[in-house]
This record gives sequence, C-alpha cells and structure tokens, in this order.
Amino acid sequence: MQLSGYRFMWVMAMFDLPTDTKPARKAYWHFRKFLLNDGFTQMQYSVYVRHCSSEENANVHVQRVERHLPPDGEVRVLKFTDKQYERMHVFWGKMRKPTEEPQGQLALF
Repeated sequence: MQLSGYRFMWVMAMFDLPTDTKPARKAYWHFRKFLLNDGFTQMQYSVYVRHCSSEENANVHVQRVERHLPPDGEVRVLKFTDKQYERMHVFWGKMRKPTEEPQGQLALF
C-alpha cells in the first residue's frame, strides 16, 4: 500500500546486549522498554520492528533508538520498505509460513 508521495517503511532494531551484571540487565530492560513504548513490537528474541508512515518518520525513530542506546553491547538498525518486508521468508521448522501483514496505519489526507 502506498499513497502518492509516501513510502511506507519499517525500522528493525536488532541487538546483543550483555546481561551478566545487575546494571547490564537493568540497561537491557530499559532499552527493551523504550522500544516497546516507541511502538516497536518483538519479532524474535532481540529483534524488534516498527511500521512507519514515511521515510522521514522512520528516520525519527532511528534517531530515537540512537538517543537511547545502552552503554554496552551492539545495536543494529535497518530500514526497509513494505515491498521488501513482503519478500521476507518466514520458516517455522521446515514449513514456510506467510509473512505477517503490516499493522494498520491511520492515514489522513
């Protein structure tokens, strides 16, 4: 789905954060809570995605992730279009499952 001039985007945050100490676990949970509060949903363990209404909106959320980075560990952020998301292959065991539908977005024109 695309409105003229708009390109719906996805933002994916993937991370490996240490959890070996109490402060590290606290930083992990703060980062995870930030992602959930910012509209991300958990796709897999340590992989969160968010649907955005435009590339500009996706950039805003990438900047928010950058501002909330924990002190240690690795965080990677990937932006991609709805069309690219549709091309994802999802396997459950040896069976292929259909890719989830994007969340409904409120469009104002």
